[in-house]
Amino acid sequence: MTVAVIGLGAWGSSTLWRLAAAGVKVIGFEQFTPGHANGSSHGGSRMFRTACLEHNDLVPLAQRSLTLWRELEDASGEALFDNSGGLLIGPRDGHVVAGTLAAARVHGIPVEELSADQLGARFPAHQGLPADHVGVWEPTGGLIRPEAAIRAAVATARTAGAVVYENTRVTEIDVLDDGAVVRTPTRDFRVEQVVVTAGPWVAKLLPELPLEPVRMPTTWFRPTGDVEPFALKNFPSFIRELGHGKAIWGHGFQDGPDVKLGLEDGGGNFKPIDPDTTDRGVTPADWHTLTGLLATAVPGLGALPSAVTTCMITKTPDRQFLLGRPRGSRALVVGAGCAGHGFKHATGIGEALADITLGRPTGSPLGFTDPNRFL
Repeated sequence: MTVAVIGLGAWGSSTLWRLAAAGVKVIGFEQFTPGHANGSSHGGSRMFRTACLEHNDLVPLAQRSLTLWRELEDASGEALFDNSGGLLIGPRDGHVVAGTLAAARVHGIPVEELSADQLGARFPAHQGLPADHVGVWEPTGGLIRPEAAIRAAVATARTAGAVVYENTRVTEIDVLDDGAVVRTPTRDFRVEQVVVTAGPWVAKLLPELPLEPVRMPTTWFRPTGDVEPFALKNFPSFIRELGHGKAIWGHGFQDGPDVKLGLEDGGGNFKPIDPDTTDRGVTPADWHTLTGLLATAVPGLGALPSAVTTCMITKTPDRQFLLGRPRGSRALVVGAGCAGHGFKHATGIGEALADITLGRPTGSPLGFTDPNRFL
């Protein structure tokens, strides 16, 4: 059996690796080069946490993903995961804190709850929170290096026998009764099964799925005074609910002097786009809303960003992933709808997509990600 994996970003590269590790004959297609900056899996860092506020059943997937991140580090010899911990901050009954505490309670995840005063004393850049806000410290959280992780997964898959076609765009997939044809501008490939993990481009290859790509700016800021409060050990990765539908995320400086920050996707902050024609340039409109919050939310940073880039995330109507066989297809498996929180799960999702392709049960309960809930 030959399996094709289309799109070698976070999910696709991990799927390629897990299929190759299982001894499957697998070919991968990437329209750019692994670890590129044109999609959803770049920007130097991605947050990792196991107390998943988005859905309780994501916790086992995150826990398995952590094991596999460590396994990928060992296999590739690359340092990918920085176990620097993570904070979830906001009103106790808000979606960030309440969702985190619920996940921790159901799955027995060790977390520490901090009052606003305790949080400010321990993490000085988070001083001045409203008295009714709290913090949840998750020591198992941290940061993953996305570009390095993708390149490591592809390289490890190649070592295990995978064949990779870089700079090769898939233009069409023809699903047949006994397999599929993957079409590129120069050649067609006949395979028994195809896994589509092309990020925002899944919406073009499989238009019946309800996927909405959006353009999301990512910004970095430089401290204006004392830099120590913004070192990663003192300003670890966080999501902070501010109220009025606004939340910010970020972390302290890791390899240079810049602090990474962004807006959570809520309240229509980001607009739908076409991944082929979206403007990857930046303007003040990309940081205006965020900079208007920082003077009170994170004082001590410059009024203008020191760097800005854009990435794309892909949303489903319920903000949960699409993992499985659309309409029970024997030849087609889809992995899509990262919703901005999918990178941490990449290795676990890659293993799950490999299991689905091979007709094996997934190690985590993923019924809520069935793509047929929308079909």
